[in-house]
Amino acid sequence: MSGQSLTDRIAAAHHSMTGSAISKAVCKATTHEVSAPKKKHLDYLIHCTNELNVSIPQLADTLLERTATNSWIVVFKALITTHHLMMYGNERLMQYLASRNTLFNLNNFLDKAALQGYNMSTFIRRYSRYLNEKAMSYRLAAVDFTKMKRGADGVMRTMNTDKLIKTLPIIQTQLDALLDFQPNSNELTNGVINTAFMLLFKDSIRLFAAYNEGVINMLGKNEH
Repeated sequence: MSGQSLTDRIAAAHHSMTGSAISKAVCKATTHEVSAPKKKHLDYLIHCTNELNVSIPQLADTLLERTATNSWIVVFKALITTHHLMMYGNERLMQYLASRNTLFNLNNFLDKAALQGYNMSTFIRRYSRYLNEKAMSYRLAAVDFTKMKRGADGVMRTMNTDKLIKTLPIIQTQLDALLDFQPNSNELTNGVINTAFMLLFKDSIRLFAAYNEGVINMLGKNEH
């Protein structure tokens, strides 16, 4: 018996009957099992973002719908899956997420039913805020700061002063939202929050590097 609940199985069966492979994969990536979404389901969803016949709004909406449940595990895994696709999926998904007026509305999320619910709900609220900020950064700057070209001829090192003045605060706001996640080592108690933490850690290194290169560029301009 796997960690899938009866609800998960019924949902997966329903999606196979309606023939929606995307919904089925999203369901399987966001089961009630206290473990990271399985790689094969994430890989399939990444593949979907690259397929021209796949509706990106439908894929995004299916993920967003999973955050409407009151199970911290399902919601957390839906956020992780979305973050994973933002990082590794086709940019079309990021463009669509950034175009929405609201992405995640989880500021008041609380799972009272589970023992870990209270603690994990805090991190869900913080994580969703960061993902909203990540999408907003893209909307404002039309670039994903975690994926941009770096180095001496990179985007931040070659940006003009006016653009730098507008861009650095956007990176700062995204970085602040990320650092607000703030778990201590005692709170990294399960495979779900650990996975979120690793994705955030990867983003933080790239964001910090982008910000740093922008500051170096700014300081260089002031010297001339």
